Amino acid sequence: MPGATDLPHPERSEIELTAVLFALSDPERLSIARQLADGPLDMASCHATDPNLPKSTKSHFMKVLREAGVIRNEPHGRRRLLTLRRDDLDAKFPGLLEAVLGSPEV
Repeated sequence: MPGATDLPHPERSEIELTAVLFALSDPERLSIARQLADGPLDMASCHATDPNLPKSTKSHFMKVLREAGVIRNEPHGRRRLLTLRRDDLDAKFPGLLEAVLGSPEV
């Protein structure tokens, strides 16, 4: 039974291209996804490009990415571990992550 700290994540079959593209359309959220491309990160270690962003804004970014199916945000002890859902996204939309995450930063 899921604990009180578990957050809902869409199943692979529920991930929609429009939601993924929307989630990755924001430069800050895209930056977070790029950081996770190198491997899992503790939520506290993952940062947006603007260090002056409020914690609530960062939490909102994580929520948008999670609800779109781009990342997993799961409890890991007293912290939260963020991972990029590369396998799910590559299976559902082959080449999308490579194209979007590999595009030059503006």
